[in-house]
Amino acid sequence: MARWSFLLCAAWIGALSVPVEGARADAPPAPVQVMVVGLFHLSNPGHDLHNMKVDDVLAPKRQAELGAITDALARFKPDKVAVEWPRDTVEERFPKYLAGTLPPSRNEVVQLGFRLARTAHAIGVYGIDADGDFPYEPVKAYADAHGLSSLLDAEGAKIDRQMAEQQRLLAEQGLSAALRRVNEPALIDEGNSFYRTALRMGSGNEQPGAELLAAWYRRNFLICANLVQLAKPGDRIVVFYGSGHAFLLRQCVSETPGFQLVEPNDYLPH
Repeated sequence: MARWSFLLCAAWIGALSVPVEGARADAPPAPVQVMVVGLFHLSNPGHDLHNMKVDDVLAPKRQAELGAITDALARFKPDKVAVEWPRDTVEERFPKYLAGTLPPSRNEVVQLGFRLARTAHAIGVYGIDADGDFPYEPVKAYADAHGLSSLLDAEGAKIDRQMAEQQRLLAEQGLSAALRRVNEPALIDEGNSFYRTALRMGSGNEQPGAELLAAWYRRNFLICANLVQLAKPGDRIVVFYGSGHAFLLRQCVSETPGFQLVEPNDYLPH
């Protein structure tokens, strides 16, 4: 009798382990795919240390190029577009853009962010910008006072060379070629070297370089927090942001569980 009880119990347990047709174990949530598109200003306010000059993007030639760029990025099928504007500004202006009542704008948020969202029939555009300081003057003052100006000058010269090449590509090959250059991963990594050089500016309790980095990282973490908090599993998000932010935003996306970084140069037209 005990033997039969054992066999019946074993058979019952075995039956529980047989998968029922159509049933499956819980699948992990679909990853959030994020494409960070680093930009130069299409209508430059001149607020950066190094500023690129772009001719009138409302001219027919540039409008055709912008249309080709957003058509190509739409192949990614984004359902959300995140941009370098405050949330309330986007919430005010994007509905006007869709309604055709927004005044003409050369700003990259409108020309790329709004246009892509409309082209791709995205759920919406989200402003994820965050305020932050960039205390460069104490860094420069320390460098000047301690014979370290040549280090900053070398970094500035490197950025000027990069910008000159972007300017050449823009003039000779168009907007997409210049954007592809800006979004080359190796170039993005190289551009981050300025912040490591800034760490040399300081000694003891006087650390202007570290303070600059702390402020810069803080702003970018706030931006990435806004991005992470708007994302849902399975989302496909395109982020349009100034190229100076690309390194840290790409890092944040790559290191956040459940997120995948997508390369814009896999989509930007040649």
